[in-house]
Amino acid sequence: MRIKVCGMREADNIREVERLGIDMMGLIFWPKSSRYVSEKPDYLPIYCKRVGVFVDEDIEQVKRIADEYQLDLIQLHGHERPDYIRQLNGRKVIKAFNIATAADFALTEAYEGVADTFLFDTKGKSVGGNGEKFDWSVLSEYRGETPFLLSGGIGPDDAERVNGFHNDKCIGIDLNSRFETAPGYKDIMSLKRFLQNVKI
Repeated sequence: MRIKVCGMREADNIREVERLGIDMMGLIFWPKSSRYVSEKPDYLPIYCKRVGVFVDEDIEQVKRIADEYQLDLIQLHGHERPDYIRQLNGRKVIKAFNIATAADFALTEAYEGVADTFLFDTKGKSVGGNGEKFDWSVLSEYRGETPFLLSGGIGPDDAERVNGFHNDKCIGIDLNSRFETAPGYKDIMSLKRFLQNVKI
């Protein structure tokens, strides 16, 4: 199981989280986010993949940031259409979808074979980072071929729940606000304990 920690911003915290041996680290480039990366940190991850998170951003701006930050993956959390992804010239893409019921999986169909990975998050007021869980049992209704990351309010006390979740298409989990002491700053001990208890 791959571990992605999202919403990183501070250089010292980035170093500490990276040392935990995670697979992916997310930097949010959406100005409305409380975890918005407004300037380049003094340190960026070297040993895990860099993921840039965007919401309905101008595609040329996405490409510019992807090059500047040497992003390994681009995560799209808005209403970006398949043609938008195709214009990213082969860059690896995670497309996020907010899920409440099985009917929401219909939205993913147009992105099969276009996005490399899906991310299933909780449907809420914000486009992401609501810190709330959704009913994971609905994921048994997912019939797509694209692998997905599980997101949505996973917190320090959810290791057992994560260990008990099984879906052939689930390749990992996304962690963010429930592990924070402040927006964009992760509690290292809390993350470490969680990762020790999760079957990776």
